[in-house]
Amino acid sequence: MSSTKQAVSYTQTYSPIKPRLQLTWLSSLFKRTFAIVLFFLLWEILPRSGAVSPAFLPPLSVVLDTAWQLFQSGQLGTHFIASISRSIIGFVLALIIAIPLGLIIGWYKLVAETLNPLLELFRNTTALALMPLFILFLGIGEASKISLLVYACTWPILLNTITGVQTVDPLLIKSARTMGLKPHQLFRKVILPASVPTIFVGIRLAGAISILALVAVEMFGAKAGLGYLIIYSQYSFEIPQMFVGILVITLVGLSFNYILLGIEKYFTAWKKSPIE
Repeated sequence: MSSTKQAVSYTQTYSPIKPRLQLTWLSSLFKRTFAIVLFFLLWEILPRSGAVSPAFLPPLSVVLDTAWQLFQSGQLGTHFIASISRSIIGFVLALIIAIPLGLIIGWYKLVAETLNPLLELFRNTTALALMPLFILFLGIGEASKISLLVYACTWPILLNTITGVQTVDPLLIKSARTMGLKPHQLFRKVILPASVPTIFVGIRLAGAISILALVAVEMFGAKAGLGYLIIYSQYSFEIPQMFVGILVITLVGLSFNYILLGIEKYFTAWKKSPIE
């Protein structure tokens, strides 16, 4: 009886599954971080060894020290808030405009046939090419900057929303109609949920554009912002400060992408199989 209890207690205290899970997790973490860690190590070593001129590529430690100084002085916070507010406002306005418009164009064939030539014309017009036009009509203030971000972010959301609605599986639509669903019920219960994954592809692209376009937008008449910090530092040859702006705007874009991924997983939870 005692030997049986000892065997039970041994199997409870030692399980080969736990070490395997830990090894798998460590292996996955190593694979994900190896390239990034190597990149940062090379960034630190190459300028200090003289392989690259520190005047053009300062060591990572110097860049981080500069970032800390800018943070303590409050300058980094000012630039960050200015950029993130412009980016979020432009992105949200693009969502409000593009998703309803894309659903209407994708759902109503007559509207699609009428507007498609105009869409093809404007979708091939680069947002930055229109910057002088925005400045001409709206000035060099916040209105022109946010309007350009709205324009740049609208197209990926709009086009992916139209594609998502138009490429829903016809069998789903036929099945729903045979069940007696009315058009508004069909749209709400079948078309909209089935097109959400494609719509989110456009939303994530627009999220990246809303961050990346900041550098170009803040070149004109801006007095604060991460793009302004990068351009101003380049002109004044304050290279560590320039790299601070690049790093921060990269981290902002990365964070924005992960937030959108989390929202996408929430709205597309129905895609997971029962086994998962």
